[in-house]
Amino acid sequence: MNHHRRLFRHRFQISRCFSSPSLSFDPPPAILQRRVVVTGLGMVTPLGCGVETTWRRLIDGRCGIRALTPGDLKMEGFDKETTLHTFEQLVSKVAAIVPSGTDEGEFNEEIWLRSKDHRSIARFIAYALCSSEEALRDANWMPSDLEKKERTGVSIGGGTGSISDILDAAQMICEKRLRRLSPFFIPRILINMAAGHVSMKYGFKVPNHAAVTACATGAHSIGDAARMIQFGDSDVMVAGGTESSIDALSIAGFCITLCLCRSRALTTKYNSLPKESSRPFDCDRDGFVIGEGSGIMVLEELEHARDRGAKIYAEVRGYGMSGDAHHITQPHTDGRGAILAMTRALGQSGIHPNQVDYVNAHATSTPLGDAIEASAIESMFSDHATSGTLALSSTKGATGHLLGAAGAVEAIFAVLAIHHGIAPPTLNLENPDPIFHDGFKPLSAPMKMPIRAALSNSFGFGGTNASLLFACPP
Repeated sequence: MNHHRRLFRHRFQISRCFSSPSLSFDPPPAILQRRVVVTGLGMVTPLGCGVETTWRRLIDGRCGIRALTPGDLKMEGFDKETTLHTFEQLVSKVAAIVPSGTDEGEFNEEIWLRSKDHRSIARFIAYALCSSEEALRDANWMPSDLEKKERTGVSIGGGTGSISDILDAAQMICEKRLRRLSPFFIPRILINMAAGHVSMKYGFKVPNHAAVTACATGAHSIGDAARMIQFGDSDVMVAGGTESSIDALSIAGFCITLCLCRSRALTTKYNSLPKESSRPFDCDRDGFVIGEGSGIMVLEELEHARDRGAKIYAEVRGYGMSGDAHHITQPHTDGRGAILAMTRALGQSGIHPNQVDYVNAHATSTPLGDAIEASAIESMFSDHATSGTLALSSTKGATGHLLGAAGAVEAIFAVLAIHHGIAPPTLNLENPDPIFHDGFKPLSAPMKMPIRAALSNSFGFGGTNASLLFACPP
């Protein structure tokens, strides 16, 4: 109520200006930009379910990538022969899959997919619900009164929705069984339903938002949420990205674009050595490894967090966006799009490039993309990068590429790097790309160091780019 009273008084003072014809029309904005902090974290990743499990395994050098099996393709509506034939046709047979089960650190399908409350939802929605609950409990933010719910919103995006449901529905059409289509088909495939279900479960009323920007989705969702708080649309936001694309059609689609690890065609050893298949910045990289999961942050206006004594992990200091305007899948070789996004994030922050201690790169393990981003980072940070004082890594060696969830999960890694004072490693970095020289080289092992500010990059198909800059708590 105090917020509404302050807003009313401010607007009343503005209205008094209108009664005097001698004054020019220049009313101040009703709400000035506010500071945004991170107060809760939640994750479901191929390294495990939960922030503590995922972070510990990341720092320990564990890898969440494994060999695919026919059962992973989610072809329940097809016969065994069709499933096996489809599996044999896939040129990439490795994936980063969320471990499921009832043990600690595993995603419990009985709770999130098969319980009475969740049978009608798709897996990507279930991942968002699971990680949102962890983040909200971590933030100690489960309001029951209406006023607080009307100052809390949701911004959760996804990349592709539930393609396995679309594949099953298409099979029904082919078999003339369309009347058996589930009434939940549309609600299961809509990407905004992850945000919708979180909003409905907790009664969060403003805003209810879902970004869809391919592999930059998670970063855009967090950046958009921060701006909603800055401009007064809410005091608290549940923000992040979610994805579940381990299915026959998604994997085949990415294989045909020649983006995944084309193990059979190029480096056959990776089909039998899945943990070595994602190799960001390494000379032997040949494409990304498809993954799944979800990352959720609770973002909060600084004074709101202080007033309730919330734990603060970090502050959101910058959010930069850009477009390559070049190609549907490939960045321009000059890396200008990445440079623009990083420049805008830094420009908003008031932080000098030399004060950034760690960069979590988007680097997906593709030959072209990794080299262009590395060149852009060197251009952006100049002597700070080449002197060896800037820690750099890509965590996709451990998690694979989580598509619409990648930006959110990696933003959480950047926040945890600040919180714990540890920069995470890049797995499988045995022969770094020749673009690296002098002191400019990605970390191949975790490094303990004070981290004042960390940048997280996310770039997506269509040439969409996002950079998030976090700093230690104010």
